[in-house]
Amino acid sequence: MNTKTAERRWILFFISPALVVVLIIILLPLFMSLFNSLFSWRQLIRQDFIGLENFRKVFFTEPYKTRFFNALKNNGLWFIVTMLIQNVGGLLIGYFLSRRVWAHEFYKRVIFIPVLFSIVAVGFLWGLYLSPNGLVNGFLKIVGLPQLTRAWLGDESIATFSIIFVNIWRWIGFPSLVFLAAIDNVPMDCLEAAWLDGATDRRVFFKVILPLIVPSILIITVLTIIGSLNVFEQIYTMAGLDGAPNFSTDTIGTLFYRTAFGSVDSGNPEIGIGSAIGVIIYLLTFLASVASIVVLGKKEIEL
Repeated sequence: MNTKTAERRWILFFISPALVVVLIIILLPLFMSLFNSLFSWRQLIRQDFIGLENFRKVFFTEPYKTRFFNALKNNGLWFIVTMLIQNVGGLLIGYFLSRRVWAHEFYKRVIFIPVLFSIVAVGFLWGLYLSPNGLVNGFLKIVGLPQLTRAWLGDESIATFSIIFVNIWRWIGFPSLVFLAAIDNVPMDCLEAAWLDGATDRRVFFKVILPLIVPSILIITVLTIIGSLNVFEQIYTMAGLDGAPNFSTDTIGTLFYRTAFGSVDSGNPEIGIGSAIGVIIYLLTFLASVASIVVLGKKEIEL
């Protein structure tokens, strides 16, 4: 046995546990969902092969069409708001902490603490805080802003934004530390050369630091896409599975669950249509992630 063959076998040996996990947890359910989506179902019993009929119902038949595109719009809203506030905010916080301001180690720990909290606990607690008689409205009354009090989760114009902001509060520490680590790894030679040329801190940030941390931006973007298209627990714990109020908080994750285990029009499980929605979620996640990798990958700079 030559050296290269032995090396390949050792590599296969070490990655095989991860491959088994991916096969069982990700690929097998995906193929089962695709298989189930090609059949009609009566309750939990598989019936006749119908091809892409379940996908046609999702895109073109009411009430699935309206529910699906409304949920997809909310997922898009999750992505846009998260990118603009959580990730841009995390980048600014990471840059701020990289300047080694006073007590920066304390700030790092405080910012990251919510990431460690259980998402279910966070959802239930913030659901109480945002109730009409909750902590948020009580605080607004104390500081003299009673006109701003409202049913944060009962008003369809702001319910989704309320849940998104809770999710941002929980997760903003993660991109902050990722960007902090990336900025700390920017070669000092590049920074010193820019400063010697008379570049301001703002110019150094946009022309030197930002291009060199594109790999980290790419990772955070892909994770945001995946998280935004698969959001479920936060909605479930704060607003329930019915998309209340008036489907304003519905996402394709909650729609998938509600359809597969209790149809949106009959109250009965629709395994075929639910499986079709599951496959669509995967395809959207895959295509959006690949697109971001291609676009941002072209902007990556190698030293």
